[in-house]
Parts: sequence; C-alpha cells; structure tokens
Amino acid sequence: DLMQGKEGSQAGVAFFVALYSLLRDKPVQAALVILGEMTIQGNIRPVRSIVEPLQVIMDNGAKRVLIPLGNRRDFMEVPPDIVESVDPIFYSDPMAAVMKSIAGG
Repeated sequence: DLMQGKEGSQAGVAFFVALYSLLRDKPVQAALVILGEMTIQGNIRPVRSIVEPLQVIMDNGAKRVLIPLGNRRDFMEVPPDIVESVDPIFYSDPMAAVMKSIAGG
C-alpha cells in the first residue's frame, strides 16, 4: 500500500496464497475463503468488519474461512447461526495462511 490507497488491498493475503499455490502446484482447499489485508512489508491487517463478510460467506456455501488473528475478539460479535455454519481458521502471518489453506496441509 505505497500510496495509502485501498483499492485491492483486501485481497492481498488471498493473492499471496493463490500465487504460492500456483508456483508450488498445490491446490487450495475447496470451499475456503480468505479474509485479511497484507501490507507491502508482509504484515497482516485485521478486517474492518467481520460479521458482514461471514454472512455472505455462509449464504454462498463456503465452509471454512481464514481470518486474521487480529479479528479474534470480533468473532464474539458474530451471530450464532453463522458460527455454526462457518469454521473459522485464524492466522497471524502470510505463510501461516498458506499452510492452513493448502489442500492436505
């Protein structure tokens, strides 16, 4: 985020995981959504709001979601029906996100 712009920055971790998956020829788990922003230095930023994305994820059939560790406290505000439907997986750095999202890993 060199120019302090917000365009596309919310897909940083997902892009990193996709690039790793492509380069290593290892598929990402099915029905997985990756939330989180990544700075140019590789730092993970929490998502601004967690309830709305989780509702959309649940409504569209995803089963698991990678969530930045910085959003762990926000998870307490998530309605029970969403908590029952979506399995949260917390991560703290880009490589942890990769290892938790690669199929069979």
